[in-house]
Amino acid sequence: MSTNVRRGIVTQLDMELSECFEHAASMDLDFIEIMMDGELNRHTLDEQQDQIRTWADDQDLAIMVHLPFKLDIGSPLEHVRDGAIKEIEANIETAATLGAEKAVLHASSNAWSAAWSVEEIQDLILKSVQTLHETGQEHGVEICVENIPSTFFDIHDFPLLFQETDASMTLDTGHARVSGMESTEMSAFIEEYRDRISHFHLNDTRQPQDEHLPFGAGNLNFAEILAPLQDDWDGTLSLEVFTWDWEYLAMSVDRLDQLL
Repeated sequence: MSTNVRRGIVTQLDMELSECFEHAASMDLDFIEIMMDGELNRHTLDEQQDQIRTWADDQDLAIMVHLPFKLDIGSPLEHVRDGAIKEIEANIETAATLGAEKAVLHASSNAWSAAWSVEEIQDLILKSVQTLHETGQEHGVEICVENIPSTFFDIHDFPLLFQETDASMTLDTGHARVSGMESTEMSAFIEEYRDRISHFHLNDTRQPQDEHLPFGAGNLNFAEILAPLQDDWDGTLSLEVFTWDWEYLAMSVDRLDQLL
């Protein structure tokens, strides 16, 4: 795989951010992806921006962010949708002040599926994604849309996103499995769209559920999945493991590095 590929971890709720930087540096990672939700909401990050940039500089780590969950950018209710976009734009501004390179976005909707068609909601999602992509460009932050198992928009719909927007993709391996993709299908998808996939959430699973196991602890074939990224792909790989145990994260890093 290209030597330009960079590796990092996604922070989890209740993790001390200073410890995340310290552990990431000790594991020789390249960045951390800050989850902008809960205690690390944008107001907290705004207040701590100088300290966060210092931690990043001292540990020689880049910063990515994960934008807040559960904001309905595809809502057919215009004030709900506009409010979601406004809040995400404020988070993008905070991400820019931290020096974040990329921001992961959930493109989904909680619309009532009995009342609204898939086509109607997808059209709203795509328009919102393009708006947020343009906001990201204004602030120097690349918007990377994550595949979420969803009635209205999941990984099988991303060819439409690639056609109708200029946004990049975050491919979440566990979510892809929940959406029905096995390792071979993920590999084929990546082969076809690797130029639009800028970022990955790497998490393992034993079954079509969102388990977020340590890398290599499930039955996804990551050697096959990541094979299309050989040669000149220069994106970023985030290990997204639901744990507070740094030994599991260190093990995940070791296994990823063996694969790379």
